[in-house]
Amino acid sequence: MAAPQGYPLLCLENPLLDIQARADDALLEKYGLKANDAILAEEQHMGLYDDLMKLDAKLIPGGAAQNTARGAQYLLPDNSVLYIGCVGKDNYGEILKKTCEEAGVHTEYRVDETQPTGKCGAVITGHNRSLCTHLAAANEYKLEHLKQAHIWDLVEKAQFYFEAAAKNKPFMLSLSAPFIAQFFKDQLDSVLPYTDYTVCNETEAVAYSESHQWGTENVVEIAKKLALLPKKNNKRARVSIVTQGTEATIVAVASLSGEVEIKTFNVHELPKEAINDTNGAGDAFAGGFLAGLVGGKSLEDSVDMGQWLAAKSIQELGPSFPYPKQTYSRS
Repeated sequence: MAAPQGYPLLCLENPLLDIQARADDALLEKYGLKANDAILAEEQHMGLYDDLMKLDAKLIPGGAAQNTARGAQYLLPDNSVLYIGCVGKDNYGEILKKTCEEAGVHTEYRVDETQPTGKCGAVITGHNRSLCTHLAAANEYKLEHLKQAHIWDLVEKAQFYFEAAAKNKPFMLSLSAPFIAQFFKDQLDSVLPYTDYTVCNETEAVAYSESHQWGTENVVEIAKKLALLPKKNNKRARVSIVTQGTEATIVAVASLSGEVEIKTFNVHELPKEAINDTNGAGDAFAGGFLAGLVGGKSLEDSVDMGQWLAAKSIQELGPSFPYPKQTYSRS
């Protein structure tokens, strides 16, 4: 697809290929995995990916921001989303590029010559999913790639992205997985002062609280604390969002004076039998929410768009969306 003059939304993160299959508890036990968990792969987990392929696994683009990019593009006009990350020089990287292009997302990947494309083994047991991530090339992104003239030109033309403080452009960050707060605490803390919107699920919120010794598992309190973290751009107050699966979405809206308002949004209800797979539901929410922001919608409408897209996603297999495209309508 030909690149237009610019893309309103830029997403940058660790691209992964999800290797997803339905399995039984025996596979979880074989690799010491837990249902509804998300971990970084260690040496003992490396056989998992081949085992999943033997189960007729589905290959789906993954990584929180890449899922979010595809979700946002699902709701936005053509040529709205640019995605940047690092992949390996292999077939998995080609699959990611092809699938994103089919979804209308323009990619500018850095291709690493030594590491393979990152992958996430997704073991689906019932309505539970256990995620085991091998970052590989996804962890090898270099700023030199971003600074290339043709890429930096697209970055500067974006309306929603990182690098927000200097140019007063909104920056949204997803905490992505519990292990981010556990193992990348310093890196996360270096980015959070620049965020205008912070999104996480309840497990990620509790993991962040634990890693920072906040002494609470109350998601409302955690949302408040996230909203009030130090911030570089004092022209915008922060909004923190905690999704809770089928439970209400908690939104903490900080004011520039340091007060916090809590808003609660009930989710789009679905009959249990309509739920196929919850993997990527939070990323779908983030994609719909971002689409609302890019489209100039209110906070309330943007949350509703996020919930609408998440409800559509969990009726599919993996971080996917129904085709032919469905049109969003306010609940």
